[in-house]
This record gives sequence, structure tokens and C-alpha cells, in this order.
Amino acid sequence: MTNGDALAYAEQNRERFLDELKELLTIPSISTQADHKDEVRRAADWLAAHMKGIGLERAQVMDTEGHPIVYGEWLGAEGGPTVLVYGHYDVQPVDPLDEWESPPFEPDERGGFLYARGASDDKGQMFAQLKAIESLLAAEGKLPVNVKVMLEGEEESGSPSLLAYLQAHEDLLAADSVVVCDGAMLSETQPSVTYGLRGILGLQLDVRGPAHDLHSGSYGGTIHNPAQAVAEIVAALHKPDGSVAVPGFYDKVRALDDEEKADLAKLGYTLEEWQRETGASKPWGEAGYTLTERITARPTLEINGIFGGYMGEGMKTVIPAKAGAKITCRLVPDQDPDEIIQLILEYVKQITPDTVEVTIDVRDGSPAVIVERDAPQTEAAIRAYKAVYGVEPAFVREGGSIPAVAMFQQILGIPSILVDLGLPDDGYHRPNERFKIDLFYKGIQTLIHYHRALAELA
Repeated sequence: MTNGDALAYAEQNRERFLDELKELLTIPSISTQADHKDEVRRAADWLAAHMKGIGLERAQVMDTEGHPIVYGEWLGAEGGPTVLVYGHYDVQPVDPLDEWESPPFEPDERGGFLYARGASDDKGQMFAQLKAIESLLAAEGKLPVNVKVMLEGEEESGSPSLLAYLQAHEDLLAADSVVVCDGAMLSETQPSVTYGLRGILGLQLDVRGPAHDLHSGSYGGTIHNPAQAVAEIVAALHKPDGSVAVPGFYDKVRALDDEEKADLAKLGYTLEEWQRETGASKPWGEAGYTLTERITARPTLEINGIFGGYMGEGMKTVIPAKAGAKITCRLVPDQDPDEIIQLILEYVKQITPDTVEVTIDVRDGSPAVIVERDAPQTEAAIRAYKAVYGVEPAFVREGGSIPAVAMFQQILGIPSILVDLGLPDDGYHRPNERFKIDLFYKGIQTLIHYHRALAELA
């Protein structure tokens, strides 16, 4: 049988595929919120049953210290390469709920898009992988490659249980490469292969002053307000030119070579595009680098939230006993998360006023990843995109992080390829997340071609 048979099957089952995706999207599998634990489990059970239904020889829910991992496999391609298919079925919280134009867990078709939390990040893209596998198995009775599927339930929580899982299941997960669909193409007509991901680390800074909240009239002017102290510390984390003020932060940053600079320049990301996507009027940040370079190839330190004091309606004249901030850093190649954390801890200790006490809760971090561009999986992706879109993909570096990709490389020694199926304005992590329906179908076609091409190149 030919590749066209699987493509024909996918075309004939378009509406069913979309209906099944909608069913999955109704499950509020928010991994960061404890009250959704049962829903995360329900999504895992749903996927395991679905994987059995599409013909995988094995499909099961595997428990971890946190949310479960769904594992499946089809290993009937004797002598062929083995592909580990990775995706995640957990989603971000939906706040602020009042900004959604339709309920986040009631999928809604509007203007050629499917709107729902997880539509593009990552249930829609992950589900395209499963539908490509189904199409090949149903149309031809076999796959051109051996496939192992691993779907995570904690990616949006920083993958805290994944490291232990990979270490405990190295033999089970042994493969020649990993294919990940969890990113954005440049446009509807210009696909892209992501060859670099920034790393990430997170921390929470807690500042304590008095033993308890105080009346601002009785004690104001004598207490160093913890909320003010947090603001002072946070403000000192950057220099006036937008660069990070932490000493040593940039010491090991790998510089872009001329080829990478040229490739990023070809992307043609304009100020007008940035303004349209962000709603901001003027860029801010590290001088001497283009917008694309700042977003994809330079490290950052961001304040994700500041808290403390009275936040309810009206006024309350209080000096809070404590306040704090949530901080994350995006890291680039050669920056070690553990080293950066130590640099931040030392610097915060230096700049903290002696009138308050600071504690820092460090969250797990993961390093940046650079994917080998001269590899069979990369060539397979190029062929697959060209077959569907008629053009070769651009090579891009992504500003976001996927901790699993770094772990696959570090723990399993498996190279990854990131086959992007979404769009930059899909609304990841914000209200009205969406996935263009036509790109869902094209994603299935691309992945059918990908598996075929990988078998031919092996």
C-alpha cells in the first residue's frame, strides 16, 4: 500500500477526528491545581482507552509521584527505527475566566478555529500524532516505524515527576529519536522546525518583616514594609538598559554564530507584528539584539507575580507582615540552572535590606536544548513539511521551554525533533486559546509523511 492510503483514511475521517478532539478538550486536566487531580486522571484514562482503540499493541496508565503518564507502543516494524512520540495532556489554568468568549472546556468552532483550553497547547497537537498513527494502522495494517507513545500529565507544572520516571524506565523508553509537537509555525503557509529551546528555572521570593500585620497609622514610618522591600529587591534585578543585573548571569551564554544570526534574520519578525501580538507600543529589554534574538537566543529574568498585603475591594490600612514575588528565568545554551540559581541567591542576599528577612523557594530547572540539524529526523521533517505545504520549513529557535526534551537528551540519550503544528497567535496560556482546524488536519498529514520519510532514511 502507498502513503496515499493513510492520507485518504485521514481525509475520510476528518469530522470524527475533530469530534474526538473536542471530547478530550472537555476534560479540565489542569495539572497545577490540586482540585483538578481527578480530572487529570480522567484524561489519562481516556487517552489510554483511545490508544488501545486505534490499534496500539499496548496502552496503559502509569502512576508517578504526581500525575500519571500514559504509555503505549506498536513494535511490529522489524528492523525499522523506533520513534518515541511525546506530548502532554495537561493544560494551563483558565484565569481570568471572564475574558473567555466561550467556556474554556466547551470547545467552540469560530472562524475556522477551535477554541478551548488545550486546543493547541498541547491536546490538539498531541492528538494529531495519535490520529496519524491511527490512519497508518487502519489503512495499511502496520506502521513504517516502531512507535512508543509517552503522554505526560505534568508538563504545565514543570514536569516534576518526569525525571524519576525516565530514570526508572530507560529500557522501556529506548528509541532512536523523539518527535514532539508542541510549538508554533511561523505562519499558515511557512512551516518551521524548532532546533533550539530555552531552558527554565523558577523561584519564589518571600519577604517577612513584623511578626504580624500592623495598623499603618500606629506603626507606619517605623516599619520597613515587606511589600515595599519586595518592590525594591525586584527593581534591582535589572539594570536601566534592560539587562539582568545579577553578577555573572551572562558569563556562560553561548553567542550566536553568523549562520544562526542570518537564519533568525530571515524570519523577518517585525516591530509591527510584535506590537499586534503583544498590544504593547514600545519594546523593552537587552540592547544590541533584535526582537527575534531577544525572544529566542538571549536569557531573561521575569517577574511573574508580586503578592502581599490587602488585595480585596476597597481600602485596608495595613502594613503586611509578609510579601513576595514569583520569578522565572529563561536560559540559553551553556547556562547551568544550578549555577544561575546560586548567582541569584547570592545577589538577592546582597541587595536585601537588613530590616527584613528573605527566604527563597527554588523550583526545579531545566537547561536549554539545541537539536542536531544534520540528522535523519530533521531531514524527515523537512520532507514531510514540503509534501504538505509545498515549501521547506524554516529553522527557528523557540523562546519557550519543554523540560522533557532536555531530559530525553540527558537521561535517555535520545535526540528530539520538534515538528510545530500551531500558530504564534494560538493564545497559549491565555484566554481564548485556539487551534486552526485546517492546521490540525495538515498536522496529521505531516506526521504521516514524517513516519514514512524516517523509515526511508533509516
